Amino acid sequence: QVQLVESGGGLVQPGGALRLSCAASGSAFPINTMGWYRQAPGKQRELVATITRGGMRNYADSVKGRFTISLDSTKKMVDLQMNSLKPEDTAVYYCNAEFLLVKRSYWGQGTQVNVSS
Repeated sequence: QVQLVESGGGLVQPGGALRLSCAASGSAFPINTMGWYRQAPGKQRELVATITRGGMRNYADSVKGRFTISLDSTKKMVDLQMNSLKPEDTAVYYCNAEFLLVKRSYWGQGTQVNVSS
């Protein structure tokens, strides 16, 4: 049973920083891609950042220069360092993982990030 466990959400003031972590377990296959998505109230889930096992990163335009994604493929862990947070970054953040030779992707339960003064 594949599980993705997220941690690191919380409340932060505008301009502050948070670090999200996600650990994948339960699959014998290597990681292909891991990433973070977010969903704000009343909006669709959107991509925040992804990273491949080869280190290729993709960021949403809205977070470029502020967020950094990193991957430890051996540990199957992905982190998202979020700096210069804005109120519009408030959302539930979801971890996503794709494994080599596995056709489906997996999602975590989500962790809430609130940016407010």
